[in-house]
Amino acid sequence: MYLEHFGLKQYPFTLTPDTEFFLDYGEFKDGLDVLECALYTGEGFTKVTGEVGTGKTLLCRKLLHTLDESFMALSITNPAITPKALLSALAKTIDISNSYKTSQSRLLELICSRLIVLQDKGRRLVLAIDEAQSLSDETMGALRLFSNLETEKSKLLQLVLFGQPELDSRLQQDHFRQLRQRIAFSHTLKPLELSVLTVYVQHRMNVAGCHENVVFSSDAMPTLLEGSGGVPRVINVLAHKALLVAFGRGDSTVVDFHINKAIEDSVGLKFQHQRTSQIAALCGFRGRTVMSL
Repeated sequence: MYLEHFGLKQYPFTLTPDTEFFLDYGEFKDGLDVLECALYTGEGFTKVTGEVGTGKTLLCRKLLHTLDESFMALSITNPAITPKALLSALAKTIDISNSYKTSQSRLLELICSRLIVLQDKGRRLVLAIDEAQSLSDETMGALRLFSNLETEKSKLLQLVLFGQPELDSRLQQDHFRQLRQRIAFSHTLKPLELSVLTVYVQHRMNVAGCHENVVFSSDAMPTLLEGSGGVPRVINVLAHKALLVAFGRGDSTVVDFHINKAIEDSVGLKFQHQRTSQIAALCGFRGRTVMSL
């Protein structure tokens, strides 16, 4: 659609958590630094929280992509997972067969024994769980048992929990105090400030192929910040729509006008496939959905 108009090779503001677009700067760099420090020093469990759309899933994926060969990693994205399914997934990751035919207590023993062997070979297992605030009490209880997987000198399994702020409330419950006390590192992803937002937008444009021109004017950034609240996912939605507006008008630079039109078109930021947007009309695509958001 607007790719050729702005000299782009791909869409810069998609909502898919693509690690190619990860910004190693500001809020995101701080989060990755905390996670890498926690894992490479082998200290306990780690927790990352943030509101919806602040980049937790992308940070999780980036972390797993950056780990060296000494790590074995298992990423859980389904918070409805049962304790037995979680144990079975762990067992499969470290090459324990027939896990579904084994009792949970016996499987935990086998996992512990296998992890000791792997540790002697210089290998470590990382379990990363996304949307952890939605785990059942039973599965949270299983995570508590994982905190006991250790030798006299080190942890056998390193756990990283990614979740919305409700995760903190869950962990404050008395029956999760053992798990809570084992969390050695924590980080909270906050909405972006203006300076980081500016770098974020230009970074995504550069990755998408725009290296020469500054498409988003500096004057548009405060408006984008106000309209998005600094939340990366909302920034992506508004920036994409602003590019559509500029393209539809034949403009080569995104300014306040385009951002404001994107904001007007995104009341409540609730998008439906069947809705014909103002942006589509501006681009000459009446009666068609421009992009599923």
